[in-house]
Amino acid sequence: MSTENSKYDKMLDELLAVSSQNLPKVNETLLRKAFAFGVEAHKHDLRASGEPYFTHPFEVAMIVAEEFPLDDTTIVATLLHDVAEDTDFNINIISKEFGKEVADIVDGVTKISGIFRGQEITQAENYRKLLLSMIKDVRVILVKFADRLHNMRTLEFVSPDKQRRIAQETLEIYAPFAHRFGLGKVKWELEDLAFKYLNKEAYEELARKIKAKRKERESYIKKFADPITKKLNEYELNFDLSGRPKHLYSVYRKMVRRNKPFEEIYDLFAIRIILDTDDRNDCYTTLGIVNQLYLPVPDRFKDYISIPKTNNYQSIHTTVVGPDGRLVEVQIRTKQMHEVAEKGVAAHWRYKETKTATDKELETWVNWIRDIFENASRDDQRKELLESFKLNLYQDEIYVFTPKGELRRLPVGSTPVDFAFEIHSKVGYHCIGAKVDGKIIPLDTQLNSGDQVEIITSKNQHPNKNWIKFVKTHKAKNAIRRWINKEEDEIIKKGKELWEKRVKKQKLTFNQTDLLKLVHNLKFDNTRQFFKAIAQNTVNLEEVLSASKDKEVKEQSAELKFDKFADIARGDIGGVLVDGKKSGIKYSYAKCCNPIPGDPVIGYITVGEGIKIHRKTCTNLVNLSTTDASKLFPVQWPEGEESLFVAGLTVKGEDRPGILNDISHSIVTYQNTNIKSININTSDSMFDGSVTVYVNNLDHLNRLIERLKKLNGVFTVERFESA
Repeated sequence: MSTENSKYDKMLDELLAVSSQNLPKVNETLLRKAFAFGVEAHKHDLRASGEPYFTHPFEVAMIVAEEFPLDDTTIVATLLHDVAEDTDFNINIISKEFGKEVADIVDGVTKISGIFRGQEITQAENYRKLLLSMIKDVRVILVKFADRLHNMRTLEFVSPDKQRRIAQETLEIYAPFAHRFGLGKVKWELEDLAFKYLNKEAYEELARKIKAKRKERESYIKKFADPITKKLNEYELNFDLSGRPKHLYSVYRKMVRRNKPFEEIYDLFAIRIILDTDDRNDCYTTLGIVNQLYLPVPDRFKDYISIPKTNNYQSIHTTVVGPDGRLVEVQIRTKQMHEVAEKGVAAHWRYKETKTATDKELETWVNWIRDIFENASRDDQRKELLESFKLNLYQDEIYVFTPKGELRRLPVGSTPVDFAFEIHSKVGYHCIGAKVDGKIIPLDTQLNSGDQVEIITSKNQHPNKNWIKFVKTHKAKNAIRRWINKEEDEIIKKGKELWEKRVKKQKLTFNQTDLLKLVHNLKFDNTRQFFKAIAQNTVNLEEVLSASKDKEVKEQSAELKFDKFADIARGDIGGVLVDGKKSGIKYSYAKCCNPIPGDPVIGYITVGEGIKIHRKTCTNLVNLSTTDASKLFPVQWPEGEESLFVAGLTVKGEDRPGILNDISHSIVTYQNTNIKSININTSDSMFDGSVTVYVNNLDHLNRLIERLKKLNGVFTVERFESA
């Protein structure tokens, strides 16, 4: 135990050291308390690796302290992030021991832990939980990133199936999410780790090839960078120049996307110049130096300093022709810009005294999510929500301008319709055409960065269903679907009115169950589809209602047929015995369960109708007896040595020669059973019929049913009962 305590002491010292180094202030007492609480809460738990479970919250806290050093509250919450979910201690205990702020972060992480689970992500409610937790406190999502990063680093200890599932959701959701939050460093690592488990062969082959080229690349980068270093020193600029690290998944994705071998993709060299300055003009000075030394490639220049990306990424990207004619990409940014590029929202956002996220800076981080959730509560929209979410997470952007020169960011591939909805939903709804740089273009034309777009509108124009096929933004897709649904609602309303009018005219009755049965028989998924078909005249209402009327008549005649059979069966046995004997007490048979000889029965005393005879299994009787059991009265069918009762059977199956003879033979050869009547009807090579027989009891009848079921061609045999 002392060895384990010694291990925990070292871990605590390490965490305190990193926290003190990176955080503005540390409440050492609170941090020690959280550490001890976490150790105690998880003391009986082990990880898949066999290590004590608490090593996980500790490592996650170390990631937060190193990568997202916001404050000591975040570290404390991270040490406790699995307590509410995995141990007997709840949020209330955490709040009492460590305060509401810590408890809220732990609660936020616990709530969103179920969000990233395969199909469950389609639940818009879970997205809203994430959004609300994040707007309230951005630390929630940062703890979640650190949690996933450590899980990915230790993924080797779980089963291959689990490895693939976790790696897949990391690649599809967590890495793009990190990208959207500007967490470049986390994003790259998550992608490479996921790639390692999803395509191990490709991962290892790329790692091997990159290692083999390392010295050659370092040599070339030095040759390229030396003149730049010399010139920057002349200008007395403080800087750090290095080769930009190549991430395996990024290289692999380029190979797949461009359909080119490793050698061609990896031949692109890249360096990064990070300036130790607060003056962004120094970045443009550095760009001038690079362009003096090497020939720039005109269409490969991007200025993300003047126009930052949505996630606040800022940098200048330029590609130049280096020695030996090789292309080299150069990134130029300040130290602060680099910190934002690596640590995103964690570097960009500073807490206020109130610890709330009301400043404009944080709003830019969450507005894109809010856009996704607009009016996304309908079931039919939830189906598209996941794809839209993924699409919004990882899109590259273009920059286009309004006629007044206002900048608008849109995803790559956006069209004038996307631009119209970005301006205002009313502009989108009435968009009839567009001009780019003064020239009229089709609405499905893909826009390019730098385009100045003017939208032409008309009050008579409405969204076209085909727009869904080419628009890119969730905002546009959602608005178009909303309009189409509104139009569809009007059609469905009209169809429903037509249906109700015809049903009333034909004096038919349809409850909800009857209607659903009819709708499914007609191969419609739901009543909306059915009413829409009526309004659009694609279903013949007269035929449907005529068929329903015929069915109703048949069912009524079947009821009458059963009533006749029941009268014969009851009369044949001589009615029921009330209190063990025949008496003049008035009784009748309950229509709710239609008891016939052989059924266990009981009487219920009613007012004015004497005794009602029910089956003992009748649900109505159960409800009645719970209110007043004293009204129950013992009744039974007469019994004797030769006592037989009439039972009816319905038989259905495939028509074939001799089927009637086989049915008759099977009945009479079982305990000399007597047949009272037999009737078989055939149609379209199928038969259905009824048989009435004399049986001793229900056991006799059930054995007879099993015998008939075994006959070749017989599909169903059932006791003849009320419909």
